[in-house]
Amino acid sequence: MNLAKYEALAAVVETGSLTLAARELGITQSAVSHSLESLEKELGLPLVKRSRAGASLTAEGERLMPAVRALLNSAEQLGQTAAAIRGLDTGMVRIGAFTSVAVHWLPGVLQEFQHDFPKVDFRLLNGDYHDVEQWLQDGSIDIGFVNMPCALDCECIPLMEDRLLAILPLNSRFASYPKFPLTECETEPFISLLKSSDHDARRALEAAGVEPNVRFYTKDDYAIIAMVEQGLGMSIMPELLLKGRHDRLLTLPLIPEAKRTIGIAIAAGDKAGPATRRFADYVVRYVTAQVKAG
Repeated sequence: MNLAKYEALAAVVETGSLTLAARELGITQSAVSHSLESLEKELGLPLVKRSRAGASLTAEGERLMPAVRALLNSAEQLGQTAAAIRGLDTGMVRIGAFTSVAVHWLPGVLQEFQHDFPKVDFRLLNGDYHDVEQWLQDGSIDIGFVNMPCALDCECIPLMEDRLLAILPLNSRFASYPKFPLTECETEPFISLLKSSDHDARRALEAAGVEPNVRFYTKDDYAIIAMVEQGLGMSIMPELLLKGRHDRLLTLPLIPEAKRTIGIAIAAGDKAGPATRRFADYVVRYVTAQVKAG
């Protein structure tokens, strides 16, 4: 079986472009196009639609992609296992992470891991909770940082409890308060993540029976911070995300207290290769050390 055809299809799906897929694979665009045409002929199905906006899957392609990803994942796991038996540590680990983890944990973990296993390659995808769960579900990543509890059929390991904090402009009338009452979100202008992403604040507010006075929606965490700095409103964010970014903000603990639990999710059973398993061990060790150091 020629896996290059399936790799070309997966790359086109991930990038939405034959040109970008060719760049990622290190081949020409014509080679990608030829691989797709050959695969479509071999399977007897139209797989990719092309337009000025890019490339996307046909209905047949959508139905086929879970099997394609499973095939590629199995091939990668086979290669990792064979390398481990030979005493080598190679392979590709695909990681999905949300902003706070991508900024504050991943660089340190990757540095330690690459020092010990320089032959292992990585592909990093950055998104929100919903994105990471979707990537885990469709096989686009091998390991993902998640907000627990996680309903996916994965092996989940809790890493750290992370406080949620109110963030407000420095000149806020709450500057003298030791803590921020969540009920005040009903009157203060509130800046929110999109509903598909705002699990943390929404859970805290719903638990307190509070309906926030939402004035702005965005998908970008750091856009919220910038808007609060400019006095456009307040928000609720995890403490890890605010690390090193709160000099121009007022941050207060919440009443009632609220937290999130960050974990990692790994493909269940024997689906994860040796390199993925080893990387998960490094993540647990790194985060444990970070928590102990305060």
